[in-house]
Amino acid sequence: MKLQLITRKITNMAKATKPGKKNALGRGLGALLTDSPVSKRSDTLSTDAPQSSRNIHIPLTQIEVNPFQPRTDFDQEKLEELAESIKTQGIIQPITVRKLSDKKYQLISGERRYHASTLAGLTKIPVYIRTANDQQMLEMALIENIQRENLNAIEIASSYQRLLTECKLKQEDLGHRVGKKRSTVTNYLRLLKLPPDIQAAVRDENITMGHARAIVNIENTVLQLDLFKKIIRDDLSVRQVEMLARDMQNDEKAISKKNQEKSPELSHELKQLQEKLSSHFGTKVSINDKGKRGELRIPFLSYEDLNRILEILNL
Repeated sequence: MKLQLITRKITNMAKATKPGKKNALGRGLGALLTDSPVSKRSDTLSTDAPQSSRNIHIPLTQIEVNPFQPRTDFDQEKLEELAESIKTQGIIQPITVRKLSDKKYQLISGERRYHASTLAGLTKIPVYIRTANDQQMLEMALIENIQRENLNAIEIASSYQRLLTECKLKQEDLGHRVGKKRSTVTNYLRLLKLPPDIQAAVRDENITMGHARAIVNIENTVLQLDLFKKIIRDDLSVRQVEMLARDMQNDEKAISKKNQEKSPELSHELKQLQEKLSSHFGTKVSINDKGKRGELRIPFLSYEDLNRILEILNL
């Protein structure tokens, strides 16, 4: 009798708990299945939400390149390598776009992936959609460009300069945005004061940023170019260039002090003329005013430099 009673209780307990177990299991599966209410709710999220991080796939034909992209030169060979990787692995990191209209988007970042996907023959690409105005577009594109590992010092400096001028950032704010000290930002920006030939050498990695930083300490353009040629010719180390630049700076100061002692104060008009002539000849031209007469001095550092000045004078 006791055995029958115990058996009946166990049976009743099983019947009471069975529906509960079934429902619990159903809810667990429902959270994983694609046709579940949970999943359906997430699918109806708007892609227009500000700063949306949800990625979707959109046709490549609906995306236009970023007009604010600071980098216009893309290595074709590396693009083709990336295209082959995309064919095999697919797009690992979605590109970022902003929505212009119902079927029109504009790239914020990921232009290499965009071009490589086209080369790979893809028709659609995964994207993150963000809300951004034109200035934010430029700022994000520049900062993303700066964060690339393969940028040279001149490209970084140019991007810093654009952030200052076009995005109206202060140097201190710029340092915070790119995660660099203000002194580091300043050192890069100073490179843009160098003559084009020296900037091109830094860009092409013929000289290092260390060489360039030593050269920029010299004020005279001709002396800068003279030292640059010596670096290339003699394969000088950064330390050697720093020592030569220091000597040249001391010579410049001595000459400047000597000229100031000899020459009386120039009028505003003659000072402007002196600056224009110095810029024109690429050397520090000096005017010695002696009342109604005076001297115009155009120094040269070598016969090669003299020939350069003579060519400017068409002599």
